[in-house]
Amino acid sequence: MGLMAPLRLICGRGFIRLLLVSAIVWMLLILAALAFHLWSCHSSIGFLSALCKKDSKVLVMLDTMGLTPKTQHRCPIPLADDPDSVVIPARTPDSLPKSVSYISVDEKATAQSPPLFGGHQRWSQREESFKLNKSMKVHCGFMKNGGGNMDAVDVKYVKKCRFVVASGIFDGYDTPHQPSNVSARSQKLFCFLMVVDDKSLSFIKKNVTIREDSDGGKWLGIWRLVTLHNPPYDEPRRNGKVPKIIPHRLFPQARYSIWLDGKMELIVDPLLILERYLWRGKYTFAIARHKHHRSIYEEGDAIKRRKRYARPLVDLHMKIYRYEGMEPWSPRKRTVSDVPEGAVIVREHTALTNLFSCLWFNEVNLFTPRDQISFGYVVYRLGEAFNFFMFPNCEYNSLFILHKHNREHSSKVEWVKSLDEFKGNETTLKESRGGLGLWTPYPGDLKSVKLPPVTRTSPAG
Repeated sequence: MGLMAPLRLICGRGFIRLLLVSAIVWMLLILAALAFHLWSCHSSIGFLSALCKKDSKVLVMLDTMGLTPKTQHRCPIPLADDPDSVVIPARTPDSLPKSVSYISVDEKATAQSPPLFGGHQRWSQREESFKLNKSMKVHCGFMKNGGGNMDAVDVKYVKKCRFVVASGIFDGYDTPHQPSNVSARSQKLFCFLMVVDDKSLSFIKKNVTIREDSDGGKWLGIWRLVTLHNPPYDEPRRNGKVPKIIPHRLFPQARYSIWLDGKMELIVDPLLILERYLWRGKYTFAIARHKHHRSIYEEGDAIKRRKRYARPLVDLHMKIYRYEGMEPWSPRKRTVSDVPEGAVIVREHTALTNLFSCLWFNEVNLFTPRDQISFGYVVYRLGEAFNFFMFPNCEYNSLFILHKHNREHSSKVEWVKSLDEFKGNETTLKESRGGLGLWTPYPGDLKSVKLPPVTRTSPAG
């Protein structure tokens, strides 16, 4: 009996140790699983992100406890201290191409079929435009008699503009917002040009007082209103792409431009923007990365879900890109993302940047007006020749204050679910001056093309 008591004591202690070790191992396994769950949810690797259930109870619980990493909406921008201290560098020398000129006559125009603003670009011309040469001539809008006309007084005014902050309002969709924190130096250096159509100009006149100078120029605060008559497209959203994507065609003397969507109020001095996003890193083009999407196929899926354009036409657009070798984004790519937030674009107007803008515009003209899909494709086609800065989304949100649109924009084409709907009596569904590449026989077999599977990466995306 005396020997059994110590044995029982030893066994009891051993069992307790075993129980404690098992509990510790079990807790470590749970913590490892939680860590993997969190890591996979924020991983840039597609199949790992797909393992994550974004609305899982685990994430909700951890979020409540403040243990999940959050994507910053706004963050400090490492700006220079003083606009007056910024040194404007010499222009970036052109390498390849050395010069870019533009096709100005729509070859297929007839008496029955007037010229189109973007022209009738042939598939062979499109393919040739991606091959870099010392001297290049490409389509870039503004075909003779194709629309998009400026008043003579505005043409004369913009010729003096070397540094431009540009914005645009079409179809009375927005109201101009005055930039703030603009230094005296930038007020003298920059032209602030708000491009509007006649409908938007009338809307603005009804709501605010516009000042007219002795030359006939129209002003609203710091903004010079530049009216674009004879809108190039049926779709207002396409019209807005003209000043956004090819500002060098509207303002041919400009050396630098900063584009800002019409619903935004700029809150950072434009000279500091050029220093931060171009000159500091020796870039000629800068744009923010998208908050949620990195692959154009993710972006296309979101466009369809949100009914931002006809679903079958978005699919056709993406199938053409897939056929032409556009892969979904992955960490192996040289860019941090294929999808930008295009509401802020910073440029030096070099030959290569102008070419990129033209090629991007031609894709928007040829296919859907969803320029975030086309951007990544043109980057892919130009390859390493086009080096640009894709800056963090949180900095993008620190450049402006976002205001609401005057109204919700909607057009019938956004609700189309099948190509058959374009064949009925509702002929107004099909745009007559844009997106013609979606209705022109494509020189390749798209029947076997399957779009890559898409995992929704964010409830908001």
